Amino acid sequence: MNLAGRKSITYRLTLLFASVSTAVLLVLGLLIGRSVEHHFEEQDMDVLTGKLELTRHALEKVHSQSDLDALPQQLDDSLVGHHGLAVVVVAPSGQTLFVTSGAEFPQVLLARNPATGNSRLTIWKSKNGVPLRGISEVVKTGIQGSKPAVVAVATDISHHEQFMSSFRLTLWSVVILAALTTGFLGWMAVKRGLAPLHAIRRKAAAITADRLHSRLSTESIPIELVDLAETLDQMLARLEDSFRRLSDFSSDIAHELRTPVSNLLTQTQVMLSRARTVDEYQDVLASNAEELERMARMIADMLFLAKADNDLVIPNLEAVDLRAEAEALASFYEAVAEENGVTLTVDGSVTVAGDRLMLRRAIGNLLSNAFGHTPRGGYVRIRIGMDRDRMATIQVENTGETISPEHLPHLFDRFYRADPSRKRLADGAGLGLAITRSIIQAHGGTVSVQSAEGVTVFNLKISVLH
Repeated sequence: MNLAGRKSITYRLTLLFASVSTAVLLVLGLLIGRSVEHHFEEQDMDVLTGKLELTRHALEKVHSQSDLDALPQQLDDSLVGHHGLAVVVVAPSGQTLFVTSGAEFPQVLLARNPATGNSRLTIWKSKNGVPLRGISEVVKTGIQGSKPAVVAVATDISHHEQFMSSFRLTLWSVVILAALTTGFLGWMAVKRGLAPLHAIRRKAAAITADRLHSRLSTESIPIELVDLAETLDQMLARLEDSFRRLSDFSSDIAHELRTPVSNLLTQTQVMLSRARTVDEYQDVLASNAEELERMARMIADMLFLAKADNDLVIPNLEAVDLRAEAEALASFYEAVAEENGVTLTVDGSVTVAGDRLMLRRAIGNLLSNAFGHTPRGGYVRIRIGMDRDRMATIQVENTGETISPEHLPHLFDRFYRADPSRKRLADGAGLGLAITRSIIQAHGGTVSVQSAEGVTVFNLKISVLH
């Protein structure tokens, strides 16, 4: 698997933390910078409007030429102590009535139409590169019939620009440092947060075929990972069960096939040890054919069970009259019943939705098992009906030896025999009851068995046809 182009969770979360912190700090820094700059602008406007008001007041007091001649000295005196502040007064004729020494004003502030009123805030740089902020206004004088003059006021904002430049440098430095710090702290936090996942991975890696019983401890795992750990434990339980059943199945099949293969090999070697007659060869071949047929049935049964274990047995549903199927099987076993002196009866009737061949096979397996364990003079009885839960019931009851309670839960297991000494009394390899259970479970039903006082009853339950 190519993992070169993939990014780890640690990398993604670290990048996310660093990006978010950087974006937050940038937005915060821009807002603070804008607020500081707006604050400086308001401070400058307070100073500029104050001086503009002072100049307007001075012009309004000018009533004669002598007052106008004294205006420059009055304005010059008013600017004492105000470093960086400059004022210019321009007459309507374009003549400069007063200008602060060394001050430079752009034409946009001075060429004003009296109808425009106050000018907007203007920022420019002098020839020496000094940044200035200024405003201008059209002001009337106290001289009767004279036209208004243009007054412009400007202030040096060099210290403001230096402060903002230093602020931006500090801001970017803090942002970069915060991004690196947040990324590192985020990396540590993610590493610590993902530690339980690494612990789960190590525990899971230590689980092998002979350690499927191991489980992940959920006591020290964060609550967010408990569901994951429990799901993995459930998966391990299923794997353990499947592995155990596969192991048991392999062991059972090897054990069951070993005997017929050994018999076939021994008989063949004996026959080949010396010359035999044609009749002797025919007898051995007939015996071998019976053994091979038994092995073929066993293999077919095991294939069926293997499909059932993987939910590959899908019934072909149709309306099935269970009484008709039971009577057909009873007719087949009638000769066996008469020969063994066993009474066979069928009672009840119900129709279900199921696979006709599968259900006939399930009932047939129970009958075969019953006849294999019913003594002469006993009986085998098939009862068909419906229980309180509207489930169809099939009961196969037979007389015989009582089965011990410890054997009952295992009767439907593969190759299980409650009485090993009676291994050859019943035809088959011990798979009939296991197949019956798989068939009924494939129909969504259940199986059970009871045995007491010499009577054994197998119970099958499946859904009734709706």
